[in-house]
Amino acid sequence: MKYKGKTGAYFEVVHVSSINDELIGHLETNELALLWFDTDDNQLEIDSVNYTFNTNDILCLTSFHKVKTINIHTVKLLKWNKPFYCIINHDSEVGCKGVLFYGAYALPVIHPNQQDVKTFDTVWKMLEQEMVSQDALQEEMLQMMLKRTLILCMRMFKEQTDYKKVDHLNIDIIREYNFLVEQHYKEKHTVAEYAELLHKSPKTLSNLFKKIGSKTPLKFIQDRKTLEARRLLSYTDKAVSEIGYELGFADVQSFSRFFKKQEGKAPADYRNSY
Repeated sequence: MKYKGKTGAYFEVVHVSSINDELIGHLETNELALLWFDTDDNQLEIDSVNYTFNTNDILCLTSFHKVKTINIHTVKLLKWNKPFYCIINHDSEVGCKGVLFYGAYALPVIHPNQQDVKTFDTVWKMLEQEMVSQDALQEEMLQMMLKRTLILCMRMFKEQTDYKKVDHLNIDIIREYNFLVEQHYKEKHTVAEYAELLHKSPKTLSNLFKKIGSKTPLKFIQDRKTLEARRLLSYTDKAVSEIGYELGFADVQSFSRFFKKQEGKAPADYRNSY
């Protein structure tokens, strides 16, 4: 089921199987997607790493992710573009920027409990019902249902992670830090640079990140650079030196040392093994 608005707005709700699994791996620029798996042993390669998703797992993807389908049984897919609903411009409504989308966090996978599944299923059915409506308020109603879906996902994600240990104001700081890293990781490489943008001290950021896990703010920057390096090594034919320069390294030797420390392989060896 697809909805197309007059201003280029686009929203789709579709059931995906092995027959049409190419829909998962083809996100256009400024498209976002949410996948809800309803079977076990679904396998995807995302940014050159293999993942297995089981029943009721929820996955959030952006057009920046490099996705290849390996084995898909059945999964429900939501897909929309920026003109339909921009989570950045409407961050105050859904609060998922920097965590579920556009963040330096690990791949955002949600594991709902039984009660969460019941609630999510109800919302999904209401959304599917609204897809067949064709009145003047359809787009607004679909946006409302999408917002509710994203808010539920963010709540579930908080509950399954250490984000629940942090109050909402500090969560907003962490989310904004993640989003800033996503924007500037190629040219800003120190925590102090991001702390200045947030008008916080590096120590404050370090203390906040301790509450949500063992990963330091600096590690978030390093992981984002490593992720991009993996993408460029795996999916492009750019020279290793060119990739290192693009990621802000002064020379190929410093990039190679950094990548080997992060991944356990030199960039050329990683590319060859992929």
